[in-house]
This record gives sequence, structure tokens and C-alpha cells, in this order.
Amino acid sequence: LLVIDLCLLLSVQDSTLRLWEYKSGEEVYCCHLSSICGPETNKSDQKYPVSRITYYSQGSYVAILCDCISTVCIFQLDAIAQQLVYRQQISLKHKVWDIAFEETGDLWILDEDSEAPLQLYRPCDGQWKPVTDDKGLQKMLKYLQDNWTVFEGFVGKESHYGSLYKVSFDNMAAYLQKKEERLQQQKKKRQ
Repeated sequence: LLVIDLCLLLSVQDSTLRLWEYKSGEEVYCCHLSSICGPETNKSDQKYPVSRITYYSQGSYVAILCDCISTVCIFQLDAIAQQLVYRQQISLKHKVWDIAFEETGDLWILDEDSEAPLQLYRPCDGQWKPVTDDKGLQKMLKYLQDNWTVFEGFVGKESHYGSLYKVSFDNMAAYLQKKEERLQQQKKKRQ
């Protein structure tokens, strides 16, 4: 849960982003992440567990990271219309571990690429563009590369969020078969 406006609350559940008017408890907006992330994955029943959310208050931007895809989605809050407006998708080559907005609006992305584990995106005309010549970025990259052994054990690991979803199965056929067997047994007893 994240309070993103004086009267709005953002929650993430069941592969959706939801806005709530928290005083009344009324849901005012719902975005299904499959409508944003779906075209990339080709799986209609794909779950999109959100592993990270970060908020940039100037401009009311929300960036989310789903655990199962290497994409950061950026939304902007329209407080008057009480909705999130999809603005941008940043697709990456490697699994993303974390994201964070800085007070300046810069978006930091940490991923499992040992060559370039940290990326910086800067806002420019309402879109975040990659930055490579930032001194702070270069300093942090050098530090991460020099200490990469700390991160090596996490490279290529499976999702930690898969267990959060209920496993659904259809047991109706087994139920009907057992019911038929019981009816047959009752019929035999009567005869």
C-alpha cells in the first residue's frame, strides 16, 4: 500500500494496480497488468506479481517492477480523474532486482547483468531516457563491479513470488465420478 495523494491510496493485488479513496474505502480505479505487460509474454494466464513500487511526487509518477518480466512500467497519477495513466515501458535484457526514484526524478535500475548492473534513466519531456555519462552512475557501477561476488549467488534465481498465488485445479470430473460410484453402490444395496 502506498499513499500517493492526499485522499488516494495505491494497492497491488492479483496482478492489478488499484486506486482507493481511503476515507470511504471505495475502489476508484483498477489496472490489470496483463493489459500492459501481456503483449510481451504471450501467456494469457500469466501472473504479474509486483515486486517493487517507487513513487516520484513531482509529477505524481509511479514506477513498478513485476517479478516475472524484465520491464519497468511507469504510470502517472491523474488525481482529478482518479486514475493511473500508463506513460512508458522500459524493457531490459536482464532480470531486474530493484528500482528507485531519486528526489530529482532520476530512476535507478539494478539488474543481474555483471557488466552493467546499474542503469540510470532521467526524465526528459515526460519520458525516461537512459543516461550513461553521469559521474555518480560511473562511481556506483565501478563499486558494484568490484564487489560483484556479493551478488553472484542471486543471478538466475527463480521468482520468490510464485508461492503467493493459489494453485487452481479442476476436480469436478473426479467428484462426478465418485458421486456416480456412490449412486451405483446405493442402487445395489436397494436391489
